[in-house]
Amino acid sequence: MALDFTKLRLRQRDGVTCGPSAAIVAAALLDPEIAARLEQAGWFEAEQEALHRRLNVVWPRALGTTPWAMVEALNAHSTGLGVRYRWRFAQGPGDPLDDVRAAALAGRPVPMLLGRVIPRHWVLVVGFEEGRFRIYEPGHGDVLLATVAELRGGLGFPQVFGYVVPDS
Repeated sequence: MALDFTKLRLRQRDGVTCGPSAAIVAAALLDPEIAARLEQAGWFEAEQEALHRRLNVVWPRALGTTPWAMVEALNAHSTGLGVRYRWRFAQGPGDPLDDVRAAALAGRPVPMLLGRVIPRHWVLVVGFEEGRFRIYEPGHGDVLLATVAELRGGLGFPQVFGYVVPDS
């Protein structure tokens, strides 16, 4: 399903809900019922808080969403499609990103964890067209376009920690 990101303005509600925001948008791309809920006033904001609580039962919410919690969130909506997600670490500046590109081309969203010394921010790869990745940025609610080199480079963050990709 194609989400109209411009119309929906799906922004994270605070400084620590980029993970839940990315997970909800990923779920909406995988599940039409979730996508329909995005049209309901206030649902996205309320779901960010609820999902953040569910994903971070042991982990302190102030520290964001762990990669394993993100895997759990995506697998909750993808298993009916015969797809399971897994965490994989970034492979450095030479990372071929073949799995990320293949997932994006197949319409499978890919959460990406960025940061400096520690992981700090989740974004979501939502497509690939004309040699560029489409990336949902929950901080702004926009979709950015990035080349392979820009994606490898961290989109303005010094480090890419890894990706939550469909298991091949």
